[in-house]
Amino acid sequence: MELAERLLKGDRRAVARLISMVENREPEAFEIIKKLYSKTGNAYVIGITGPPGAGKSTLTDKLVKKLSSKGKKIAIIAVDPTSPFTGGAILGDRVRMSDLNTNPNVFIRSMGARGHLGGVSKATQGAIKILDIYGADYIFIETVGVGQSEIDIVKTCDTTVMVMVPGLGDDIQAIKAGVMEIGDVFAVNKADRDGAKRTAREIDMVLDFNKSDWRPPVELVVAVENKGIDELLEHIQKHREYLESTGKLIERRIRNSKFELIDLVQQKLMSILFDKSNKEELINKLSKDIVDKIIDPYTATERIFNEIKMD
Repeated sequence: MELAERLLKGDRRAVARLISMVENREPEAFEIIKKLYSKTGNAYVIGITGPPGAGKSTLTDKLVKKLSSKGKKIAIIAVDPTSPFTGGAILGDRVRMSDLNTNPNVFIRSMGARGHLGGVSKATQGAIKILDIYGADYIFIETVGVGQSEIDIVKTCDTTVMVMVPGLGDDIQAIKAGVMEIGDVFAVNKADRDGAKRTAREIDMVLDFNKSDWRPPVELVVAVENKGIDELLEHIQKHREYLESTGKLIERRIRNSKFELIDLVQQKLMSILFDKSNKEELINKLSKDIVDKIIDPYTATERIFNEIKMD
């Protein structure tokens, strides 16, 4: 049976194989996605992000167990730092969610960020489509971490959960406005520690500057003890209802499609540029000419594009 048929029938091995093919940019995987694209759009995508050590994996584990107990089919993409030797994910969130591996309603995949600064693997979009076709009701994406450069998760998800913890030191520094803007729901995990309520208040103060119709809720959670998980799930559901009732879910998905389209065009242009050996020589020459002030970067860019057009 071909991979496309197996995917439609919910074959987990076919899912794993296709995601690997997307990571390796094998054309057959993209042909299957093209063929079955009409089957996408049913999964609700939830992003889980926050600083390293915030307990994102434990929180994801508890949320998934709650949804799974309600009979939902769930997929988790855990984006880990990449090994410089193999290109594979090195933290292996599947170790921290080991008991979910035996759950027939849950599919877990660790993916290496492969140097992608956005905290999300470049192959994530393709993996989401495969898991959507597979029939997942919810797809969780857990990022590497969070920082000013790691906000690409908003270009991928319907709802983004920002996980914070008390005791980060300079809390406000850790939750700068650029990062704060990406959260639809905030969870202060490890809330049994000193300073948890203060952290929640500080987040709430920053949210006072939020001009959206939706004010992100801030929930105190102790994930390891399963405390606050029901409430957090309720906030996620309310955000989904808000997006659906206002038409903002469609708006958000159109925006995300635009980001993806631009990214794919950029990738295509870069492959055209570097697939031709003479272009690499031209780039090397122009780079030296820029330093020697023979040419400026803007004119050099125009020359490269003119060379591509001539081909």
